Amino acid sequence: MSDACGKMHYMCGRYVVTKSTSDMVTFFDVERVGETLATESWNIAPTDRINIVLDALPKSSAESEEAPAGPVRRLEAARWGLVPPWAKELSVGARMFNARAEEAADKSAFRTAVKKRRAAIPASGYYEWRKNADGTKTPYFISPPDDQMFAFAGLYEWWKNPAAAEDDPAKWVLSATILTQDSAGELAAIHDRMPVVLTVDTLEPWLDPTEEGDAELVAAIAAEGIFATEAFALREVDRAVGNVRNNSPELIEPVAE
Repeated sequence: MSDACGKMHYMCGRYVVTKSTSDMVTFFDVERVGETLATESWNIAPTDRINIVLDALPKSSAESEEAPAGPVRRLEAARWGLVPPWAKELSVGARMFNARAEEAADKSAFRTAVKKRRAAIPASGYYEWRKNADGTKTPYFISPPDDQMFAFAGLYEWWKNPAAAEDDPAKWVLSATILTQDSAGELAAIHDRMPVVLTVDTLEPWLDPTEEGDAELVAAIAAEGIFATEAFALREVDRAVGNVRNNSPELIEPVAE
């Protein structure tokens, strides 16, 4: 993918994580850390391995005669691009790295995840491309002030690979998508869509697996996210970010005047 923007995309599919696993564990109060987590990256693209935060009820709680245990907050590695359980091939997820917040609760690919498999996707910032009058595109890096960590509102699913053996470690694939909504404020001048950002107040209800999610919850989370993005700053960056093979801190540096 030489250009981050495509005709099917609702927002540009690149973001940045400059924080370590320990930073994420502390920031999100993670209790259980998964294996093969993604490392720092300045150019994360769809189908890449990413880290997601989720609250899950222990499997044993449903079988226990005692009162169910509370959710366990986990940090897990997932494939960026949600693969619905009904998909016949993993490649289906390549075009599902975003989910429109206005439609997610009704779409067959996302509605079950909205109900009970919601995630927070740690990030340091993301890229967006502004389309110019001459047909060219200018990349911008968009992020909170002071290098703060934040999280996108996401959804996740488990997909069972029908072609893999039952004892194959790759039999089950964890995948995720990022919710998007109409852009607001200064960000609207760059692109008509922006990611839904979780706030301190919306993180817990969004992750809560004991509450069934619906369109009303998604709308409320998205509305609060607009306030969070009001503090975000944007700066033009080098076009080198359009090539997924480029991955270095220089990508988020502002272009020279």
